[in-house]
Amino acid sequence: MEKRIYVDNAATTKLAPEVFEAMKPYLTEFFGNPSSIYEEARTAKKAIESAREQVASAIGAEPKEIYFTGSGSEADNWAIRSAAKTLKSKGNHIITSAVEHHAVLHTCQELEKNGFEVTYLPVDNTGKVNPEDVKATIKDTTILITIMFANNEIGTLMPITEIAKIAKEAGVLFHTDAVQAVGMVPINVHELGVDMLSLTGHKFHGPKGSGALYVRKGVKLASFITGGAQERGRRAGTENVAGIVGLGKAIEMATADIPKKAEYLSGLRDAYIKKVLAEVPYSHLNGHPTDRLPGNANISFEFIEGEGLLLLLDMNGIAASSGSACTSGSLDPSHVLLAIGLKHEEAHGSLRTSFDMENTMEDIDKIVETVKKAVERLRAMSPLYEEFLKSQS
Repeated sequence: MEKRIYVDNAATTKLAPEVFEAMKPYLTEFFGNPSSIYEEARTAKKAIESAREQVASAIGAEPKEIYFTGSGSEADNWAIRSAAKTLKSKGNHIITSAVEHHAVLHTCQELEKNGFEVTYLPVDNTGKVNPEDVKATIKDTTILITIMFANNEIGTLMPITEIAKIAKEAGVLFHTDAVQAVGMVPINVHELGVDMLSLTGHKFHGPKGSGALYVRKGVKLASFITGGAQERGRRAGTENVAGIVGLGKAIEMATADIPKKAEYLSGLRDAYIKKVLAEVPYSHLNGHPTDRLPGNANISFEFIEGEGLLLLLDMNGIAASSGSACTSGSLDPSHVLLAIGLKHEEAHGSLRTSFDMENTMEDIDKIVETVKKAVERLRAMSPLYEEFLKSQS
């Protein structure tokens, strides 16, 4: 059987063998509840604190600024809801962007139903927020700015440092969803100037069900789950020790040599983009041409449905995506692609490929060849394409 090619690493990644080995003892031998006082419990508790140090070190934070969660979505929810709860006496205005992950957008929409005002900033045709728009939108009642570090669909990197500076000058809390960026680009929270940052382990070869929220020292964090003293009394529930250990090991590995990884992945990405745009007519790159995640490529193909393309790729041993894995089951076009100015039919024909260190140039050749044939096949069945060809003759 021919090996399958996996290029949906923005959705999730394969658990690294070293991470699995680090986790195993805490699923079997060291199974104690970290809140108890005997040896098995103390071993588990020590492992959690060791992982907290690993996460903190990877992003330039202090261990006491790290709170473990069950996912990146939970970390986003916690950051936004905490700001809303702790600062509601100061104001009720939140600033975000139109291209955020739904963990941010849906949380903001829910807060709107509870008396909060939310500004959804537009982006340019590459998916970037203009820092000047952020500045112009801040008012006396603004309590939080939440802008993602890198877009999960089109890979565009946001001007985080500039936005953080604007937020600081205005005395407004700044949260960034860095789920896609951790392990892909260098991150130092203090150099960036962010107040809160979300991440999750399964995007960089850690286990699913593991995440963390960085909260700058001095920022008030509201309790998210009540009923226990875990995570300094702010997130009750017996800790997922093995998951936390896996997260610590994975982030340590993922941030060990980011420049080398970025160079390799951007080489694959650029080769893929160049080949596809050259060999498949009526195809367009989505997102910023250079200021994007090293492993992300999102291309729209006119006159086809992305779902059909995904099925044909899958039949040929290739796993890719048409957008966010959290919404790819939806028939609605991507809100991100609509926000950068694509028409509905163009947004429907998108393909996201997100590469990893296991992918090769041979994989790129196979993917491009398969995409080319699949697009030709789908267009041959498309009345829109037939109409277009007639109009050109």
